[in-house]
Amino acid sequence: MSFGDSTGFGEDEDYLHWLRNKTCNHPKGFVLIEEDGKVIGQLELSVKEFQGKRIGYVNLYYLIPEERGLGKGKELHNYAKQFFKDNFVQEYHLRVSPTNTAAIGFYRNNGMVEVGPEADGKVIRMKGELYNPFVI
Repeated sequence: MSFGDSTGFGEDEDYLHWLRNKTCNHPKGFVLIEEDGKVIGQLELSVKEFQGKRIGYVNLYYLIPEERGLGKGKELHNYAKQFFKDNFVQEYHLRVSPTNTAAIGFYRNNGMVEVGPEADGKVIRMKGELYNPFVI
């Protein structure tokens, strides 16, 4: 988990309600990743406004521990970038715990840069940019 534990994330029913609403707007942004009939990961992607700009947002990247380091994270990242291109955004963001050095390294290796700390230093906002020939 990016933040160490689930404190402050609310109840399961609240999450399910949020998830139902978000999947109505962006059904291709909320996917479970299966391999050989087993769920091995999850992606939650959306489009929102940030500082007056329409951006892509990664709510969640997740792979089960035994599937990490095998190139599947790169596949998830490529799926996310295509989702954002398909939704005509040129920039995407996510937030990560500053203690999650493996994730930060992965994001940096995939072209993302740190924007700065948020939530009293509990998270770091990172961003990536996309070239989209259909956005002017």
